[in-house]
Amino acid sequence: MTTPNGPVELQDIVFPDQANHYGTLFAGHGLQFMAKAAFLAGRSVAQRDVVMAGVTGVEFLSPIPVGDVLTLRAWVSRVGRTSMTVCVTGLAETLGAPREEVLKGVFEMVAVDAAGRPIAIERSYISKETA
Repeated sequence: MTTPNGPVELQDIVFPDQANHYGTLFAGHGLQFMAKAAFLAGRSVAQRDVVMAGVTGVEFLSPIPVGDVLTLRAWVSRVGRTSMTVCVTGLAETLGAPREEVLKGVFEMVAVDAAGRPIAIERSYISKETA
């Protein structure tokens, strides 16, 4: 993971219990990985908890076989009063082969207080690259 307002990177390996009947990453697990990366990137910028309000444009570009290493990269592309847009891409790597883009999506995240209600994102936390 990187600095509070920079991109977040996560790595994981695809295990058999995350696969579908074809031996590749089940889409539900792919969405879960992407949502986790979006949450971490959003929380880093907002400096408070965030929840997912929506997902758009999710694409599964290629199958990800069991044993591949999946690297997810998430960054905040827009910050509003209480919400933000987080872009996520996923790269898969098989031993001895170059990384290939396999997933991408856009997540809308909302900053929330302890009761789970939307709360304003303090501008002092936002870097110039994010704003």
